[in-house]
Amino acid sequence: MKILVVGGGGREHAIIKKLKENPRVTRIVALPGNAGIAQDAECVPIKATDIDGIAQYVREHPVDFAVVAPDDPLALGCVDRLHALGVPCFGPDARAARIEASKVFAKELMKKYGIPTAAYEVFDEAGAALEYVKTCPLPVVVKADGLALGKGVVICFDRREAEAAVRAAMIDGAFGTSGSRIVVEEYLEGPEVSVLAFTDGHVVKPMVSSMDHKRVGDGDVGPNTGGMGTVAPNPCYTPEVAERCMREIFLPTIAAMNAEGCPFKGCLYFGLMVTKDGPKVIEYNCRFGDPETQVVLPLLQSDLLTIMTAVENGTLADVPVEFSNGAACCVMLASGGYPGKYEKGKVIDLGKAETMAQVYHSGTGRDGEGNLVTAGGRVLGVCCTADTLEEAIEKAYAAADQVKWDGMICRRDIGRRALGILRGE
Repeated sequence: MKILVVGGGGREHAIIKKLKENPRVTRIVALPGNAGIAQDAECVPIKATDIDGIAQYVREHPVDFAVVAPDDPLALGCVDRLHALGVPCFGPDARAARIEASKVFAKELMKKYGIPTAAYEVFDEAGAALEYVKTCPLPVVVKADGLALGKGVVICFDRREAEAAVRAAMIDGAFGTSGSRIVVEEYLEGPEVSVLAFTDGHVVKPMVSSMDHKRVGDGDVGPNTGGMGTVAPNPCYTPEVAERCMREIFLPTIAAMNAEGCPFKGCLYFGLMVTKDGPKVIEYNCRFGDPETQVVLPLLQSDLLTIMTAVENGTLADVPVEFSNGAACCVMLASGGYPGKYEKGKVIDLGKAETMAQVYHSGTGRDGEGNLVTAGGRVLGVCCTADTLEEAIEKAYAAADQVKWDGMICRRDIGRRALGILRGE
């Protein structure tokens, strides 16, 4: 089989490595891929958002199956276009992708169908939003309505921060058109849990839970990023919480999407907060999370392509989705200055990292001399699995310490909070 994977980050690298385990896969093409993905697939320099270019490539180079991984091409209708060309796909169509592409759509869906989430208000005009944050309860969360690379969410602990967040999104255009409409919502307290789930629009089969570390600095300080590291499983996601999520959140969400005439097929990401009142939805993503995918897929024991095909065919109920009982840790290595301005083109020395861990390439390229160089904010994800979380963390950092480039940064506390929970601290 010839497989097309749309995307070029660490998530796509993890998906490609897992797809390669199936002996039926003879060729994988990544659009656009990156320097690391090029070791596992053929990379073609077509941007993931170039839907016309992707369609043209498929017309000229037929494929047997496609995986559309990032949010932007899903929201732009990449799956719709590929389906129109007769290509079976893993991923939701554009109507279903609205569950991530519009925070307002997602919040109104949850409100209409009684899915637990934070109280909220929607604003299309900056003046009204600024007036609201002068008197609303604090802390408060300001969210850009549209896609913002994981950075369109600001937690505000005082009025000054709230007003600045509104101005940045709606007046200064910090998130482009994504911030022209915002959601201002109640601040929830409790541990966060990420759960990715396969669904064919009827059956929901959750993957192992994970814990993301969004802020750039140790101790959860500094601005939000796309994720500085993950561990799996998340110790806060107990069997009791899992059962309640399935009953109150997962199945009702799929039923709600069906009722709205936009059934969801693919990977649905549930960003959850386990509050004193039970689990609530913080956000949905219409695709595999990044870097959650990098810790979840290494623990997957079932065949990924078989699962993805069953999702497309509506036969997920007949396919096993099984994970190992071990643990995984992924440490993200990033460019200095991320998530703000950062330099590219720094030569990367991997040392012995690739013999010690799975090294997923997120933002890498090659310079004129063929050297591996940095080409993004988040550059590499270093992932290890083990029987215990403590061992997985230790192995991941030992491998990460092999990697060097000028200005490299990483958090040194990935998984520390999870270990504390496991120890009862």
